[in-house]
Amino acid sequence: MPSLSAARAHRSLGWSLALLAFAQLIYSLDINIVFVALPEIGAGLGFSEQTLQWVVSAYTVFCGGFLLLGGRAVDLLGQRRMFIGALWLYALSSLVGGLAWNPAVIVIARAVQGIGAALLFPSTLSLINRLFEEGPPRNRALAIWGGAGASGLTLGSLAGGVLTSAYGWPSVFFVNVLLAGIAIVAAFLVIPKDAPRAAASTCRAR
Repeated sequence: MPSLSAARAHRSLGWSLALLAFAQLIYSLDINIVFVALPEIGAGLGFSEQTLQWVVSAYTVFCGGFLLLGGRAVDLLGQRRMFIGALWLYALSSLVGGLAWNPAVIVIARAVQGIGAALLFPSTLSLINRLFEEGPPRNRALAIWGGAGASGLTLGSLAGGVLTSAYGWPSVFFVNVLLAGIAIVAAFLVIPKDAPRAAASTCRAR
């Protein structure tokens, strides 16, 4: 029985790690996925040459600007809760981005994606630190998580080119709705619930 329980726990951790790596892939994917689509986005929405770069920059600027706040929110509100919330932000902002009818809407959508990234990055990292014990297990998990992020940078450019050529520029946003939706469902199934914060609240009250 102990060995069976250990096997189930190991399998559960494996699924959790796969999901966290997948989320990190999404985070990195969105940095580069719009690059190839920029000419079509500019032509379709009437961007000037000077403002078109904001489609890319809005994501990175808002991600960097809100990263510390995102980490604090994860600490206060819970890792699983913020992980799922970040994925919802991704899905909704990507849907709006794909349906954008003018430059302002798509830039705002990318900015909201960046805020989602600022929540997603620290929540995935915190979940790894919580789920995997210090030492080789956590080191392996961090290596897989980091590798997924690095792969996303490359896959973003490739996916952006393929999707834009086949389905037009809105597809580079709509694909995120699908990816984030899959991750949200999986999160409810495999990520353990956040620990109750009653004890922490009591300590603060004292």
